[in-house]
Amino acid sequence: MATGRKWLIMGATACMTGALLAGCSAKDNNNAAGAGEQDSGEARGNITSSLYDRGSVPAAEGTMEDNRWTKWLNENGPANVKYVPIPRWESTEKFNTLFASGKAPDLLFEYAAGPKDTWYQQKQLMPLDDLINEHSTEYKALLEKYPYLKKAGTLSDGQLYYVGRLNEVTPIRAIFVRKDWLEKLNLEVPTTTEEMFEVAKAFTKLDPDGNGKDDTYGMAISHQSAITVDQIFQNMGFVVRDGEVVRAWDSAVAAAEFRKSLYDEGIIDRDYLNDKNGEKAKQDFVTGKLGIYPVLLKWEQFMKNEYVTLKQNVPDAEIIPIAYPESPAGSFNPTFQNPVQMTAAVNRGTKDPKAVMDYIDFLAKPSTGTALQFGLEGVHHELDTAGCPVLTEGDKKGEVGYMTDATMLSSSMLVLEGKCGTANMFNPEIPIEKEGLDMFELGKDIYFDLNRPYAEITHSEHMPQLPNELSITLGETNKTIGELWVKAIVSGSSYSVAQALEEAQKVWEKGRGPEAEEWMKNWYAENQDTAFLAKDIYDFVKQQEGL
Repeated sequence: MATGRKWLIMGATACMTGALLAGCSAKDNNNAAGAGEQDSGEARGNITSSLYDRGSVPAAEGTMEDNRWTKWLNENGPANVKYVPIPRWESTEKFNTLFASGKAPDLLFEYAAGPKDTWYQQKQLMPLDDLINEHSTEYKALLEKYPYLKKAGTLSDGQLYYVGRLNEVTPIRAIFVRKDWLEKLNLEVPTTTEEMFEVAKAFTKLDPDGNGKDDTYGMAISHQSAITVDQIFQNMGFVVRDGEVVRAWDSAVAAAEFRKSLYDEGIIDRDYLNDKNGEKAKQDFVTGKLGIYPVLLKWEQFMKNEYVTLKQNVPDAEIIPIAYPESPAGSFNPTFQNPVQMTAAVNRGTKDPKAVMDYIDFLAKPSTGTALQFGLEGVHHELDTAGCPVLTEGDKKGEVGYMTDATMLSSSMLVLEGKCGTANMFNPEIPIEKEGLDMFELGKDIYFDLNRPYAEITHSEHMPQLPNELSITLGETNKTIGELWVKAIVSGSSYSVAQALEEAQKVWEKGRGPEAEEWMKNWYAENQDTAFLAKDIYDFVKQQEGL
């Protein structure tokens, strides 16, 4: 195992295979990945490509559209690419402006499903089946080996429009419980929501940290913790029941009653509504004041940050992930990382589709993704004993790490080759990281129980998009309904959950809710055999984990 080096938190790209980039510069690495295209004698095409701009490029490195790695892509790739920076958190507005002015790039990168669906509905995208069959090698091979990519990228007219990548699947939500508090208070791991309520109450009332003060909270329900709690009750809006899509009013009621009981008993932070980003709950956890912590997480980041901080503040603290307790709706699994992530599409107006396809193939090569994320071997990274890249310390460190969004077509090497996944991000020779690795493996054992249903119809990135006008109206409707549930939670006996339900259903009726429900019901009936749904996520997990 490599020592004396920083262990990098890796993203979708993990390590490269075959010919590794060894100690060459962007100027002279003609033997690097993709250079062969330049030697074939073919004329290089000229294309444009979007690239998210997060403002993360160091000043010494240039700009997002003009830096050492955009130069590297042009020098080693098959096409001359002009990059169009897209502000990450204002991407929809920027793309709208570009399309309206006729200046949208040839290759369009976007994580969110909504904008891509709008482009499709407005007939701004190029169907890719023939282009891939005639001109692709790398991505075509991925489609053949992993049919999920074709299934997820094919739209309602039966043609392929989206291209994407394969991710390692991990549980990305979890519930952590203070194991040492359970033991001190002689409590069992809760397996139902009723038991979880009682455990949370004990964590609040019985001084589990032993300091004689009333300063502990049983459970967090703010920000992302709220969505994790909703999943326990399958309070996901539209859900599948008895083979059809319905609005889950019963789940909404159960979730609201649970929260109201927590609030009334003082088990949660009564100011939770003002914890807009979850920072207060995180601070309560890392300072040892929180007993049950539902989270959205990347395991390696959580274990190396929140967990390490907790152990520094409270050395005797012990935590464990627990399965979602059984609720009135059933026992569910949390959200998993999207295994098949559609990240790009091609502008119908592109002048050189073949050059775009050549560039897609180049980006899909594992070696390209490794260079963009970890730099060059011998310059920016070395390989550990598992063959995975590890950033080296030194003055070259600032030259890498800011081009992650250029790897949106780079598939996980854990999927492709069975190595360099999340488990490799922990150094088991360091005791605290060994604990983190063990926690991650335990989390997979708990949450990859495929006998439990997935809480959602599919991953949110694969959910169908309602027609635009209906989507906008429904958004306002759901916002109003959400405010009614909150009112019920915090109003004591003056406003009940039953009252909130009655008002919410009236708002739903007037706010085009039944129309949206009918649309979703019809979509599911017509597409359940062809859409990428929860069953496909489970099949992917089985393949990845050998289950």
